[in-house]
Order: sequence, then C-alpha cells, then structure tokens
Amino acid sequence: MRVGTHGMMQVDYEQRIDMDRMRKYREGRIQKYMNEFDVDCLLLFETGNKRYSTSTAVASPQVCNMGRYAIVPREGRPHIFGFGSEVAAEKLYSPWVKDTTFPAHGTMHGALPMEWECYRDFLKDLDMVLDNHKMDKKKVKIGVDIAEAQIMLAMIKEGYQVVDGQNVMQHARSIKNEDEIMNMKHGAAIVDGAFHKIAQTIAPGMKENDLQAVASHEMHRLGCQWVHNVQVTTGNRTHPHPHLSSDRLIQPGDMIFMDIVCVFNGYLTCVYRCFCCGEPNQKQKDIHAQCLEYQLGGIEAVKPGLTTADVCLAWPTAKTMGAKNEMEVFGLQYGHGLGVGLWEFPIMSRAYSLDHPVNIEPGMVFALETYAGIGFDGVRLEDEVVVTETGIEVITKFPTDKLIGCGMSY
Repeated sequence: MRVGTHGMMQVDYEQRIDMDRMRKYREGRIQKYMNEFDVDCLLLFETGNKRYSTSTAVASPQVCNMGRYAIVPREGRPHIFGFGSEVAAEKLYSPWVKDTTFPAHGTMHGALPMEWECYRDFLKDLDMVLDNHKMDKKKVKIGVDIAEAQIMLAMIKEGYQVVDGQNVMQHARSIKNEDEIMNMKHGAAIVDGAFHKIAQTIAPGMKENDLQAVASHEMHRLGCQWVHNVQVTTGNRTHPHPHLSSDRLIQPGDMIFMDIVCVFNGYLTCVYRCFCCGEPNQKQKDIHAQCLEYQLGGIEAVKPGLTTADVCLAWPTAKTMGAKNEMEVFGLQYGHGLGVGLWEFPIMSRAYSLDHPVNIEPGMVFALETYAGIGFDGVRLEDEVVVTETGIEVITKFPTDKLIGCGMSY
C-alpha cells in the first residue's frame, strides 16, 4: 500500500490513482459476490451503489436517487439509466459505459403517481437487460438494494423474483483496493484542512451555522465534489448529543464538536473533532481525556485477525454511560465501514457486534467514533483507519491529543 497523500491531479512523472484499475476492481468485486450469493441480476438505486458499479455521478445524491438506477447482470457489464441529458454526456466522456447508458424511466420518488403507470417503462428497461443476457425474468433472482414502494409493488405484481441485493453490494464494497484507499486519504486530507480553518475561525458571537459555512467553503476550495454533512454542536447542546446543527451563538467557554462528511471522487469522510471557545476548564479537559481514552482503545483493538466484537469490548457499556440499554446510546461508541457509503459493512456496536462478530480484514476502512459527557459539556471524537496486513494506518491527521482552545488568545 502506498504511504502518504499524493497530489490531487494526474501527472506524467509519478504514478498516482489508477481510475481504470479501480473500476475493474469494483466490477470484479460485484461479480464475485453475485456468484457467492447466487444473484443473477442487480437492480441498484442507492447512490453509493450506482457510483461503485458504474463510475458515474450527477449533481447531488438527491437527483441521483430521484431519477437514476443501475442494472448489473451476472457476467455482464454494468448499465446506468441516467437523468435527462446525462446519457449524452456519458456517451462522450465516460467510455466505460458509453454502450450501456440509457435514459431512465423512474417514478421520481412517487412524484409520478402509480396510476400514471410510468413504472411500465421502467420494467421495459429491466426486461431489455434481461433479454439481452438471455435471462428468463420469471426465473432469475433480481437483487434490489433500496427501492420506492411503487417500483417494488410493480415488480411483485409482474412476478419478478426479488432478493437481497444490498448484501451483495455491502460485501463487495467492504474491501478497498489501493486506489480506493488513496481517494479516501485525499478526502481525509481535505477534512484536516477544514478543521484547521475552523480552529482559526472559532470566536464568540459566531453561530453554529457560520462554522458550517466556513467548513463547506474550505472543502469545496480543496476539491471535494459534495459536502454531504457538516454537523456543528456547541455549548449546552453538546450533552446530550442532539445530532443536529442550529443557529446557536457561541459564547466564551463553550465546547464545540463537529462532524464533517464530504465526498471526494465518490468516497466519503466521517470525522469528529472537538474544540473550546477560549481556554478549556479542568472539567472540560477531563471529559475530553475520557473520550480520548475510549477512542484510542478502539483504535488499538482494530487489527487484522481480530473481530468487530474485540473493538466494542474496548468501549464502555451502556450502563457505564448512564443508559438502560445499548440502543439508547447507539452510535455514540460506534464504528462503521466507510467508502462510497457513509455507513458500510461491517458495523461495530455493542448492540450487535458481541453477538455477531465480523472478522477484520486488510483493505477494510473504518470510521471509529466515541463520546463522553457530563452536565452541559460533551466531547465527540472520530478517526478514519485503514486496516493493513500488519495493523492499521490512521489517515485522519488533525490532532486529538488535547482539547484545543480557540478564538480568545487575549
């Protein structure tokens, strides 16, 4: 595995990300798990799955989900059914799908009502792919990831055999090749830059929304495609964690934690960091130290040959956190696969992993996140780690070793 972040553009003097190699690798992974789970054809609506299988994208996840779908036959090429003039552009600029890109006939999340029977044109698209690959639509197993009710009802009514396609895609996506990992390192470097800008910007009188804007601007400046989410939580909103930003004004002494999710070449980030407006007090430092202890314990437990259960055992129980059960604190001491999706297989949580441990393998990429809080003050930390043959590489570099005071140096 290559070490470090290479430049973000292609050059003639250095081998960098090989997009063709990455596309072939991803197609091979899909075929591997279609065979393993005995799925004859995939019908994909989820944004990450479409990006992974066809290496195509449009303006935003919202447009992608409303008007596009991919169909992948076993031992066949991926097909993308695109939004409007997207198809014409892909025939010009995306040679790997130029012969398998067609106009979509979706139902726009039901904005085209079922009584209009627009789903019939969608079924014609599906039948075209099946016919071209000599598949009997009444016999083949069609793996679906996520689909709106109108599409599912139409497929059931017409007698298609629907099976779990998301299982295929989650397993395919779980092991990254070196090109995927380099993309994710670039994304992590973008987020490190955004947190540096945030640390320079925090000051009394700013709103949480202002910090969202600063982070978003910096990440777009540094080359991300989309800003999926910037969650800013400050002051007395930090405990309990509301998982939501607001227009709250930041005051001296406020704790501030932020979750930054951007998209670089289709791959997502997921990173929390914590700050204080001004010099933190001892109580705040202690809470940060407790959260950091949880965080480092989880990171230390990620090793090839161990399992997701081993990681969860490094984190506190729900009872330790003052909760009745694990679902009350689900997502607070938590790990998840990361890639073209935000939450990928395998998930790490005491709620599930102790009973269903998953082996940790080289090529997996995880986001590990922890939380601690007392009174009005809460701390959230999260890092991205790549599993290697011998251990892990932490690819998020912005420091967590101390609670950084910002914006009041006078």
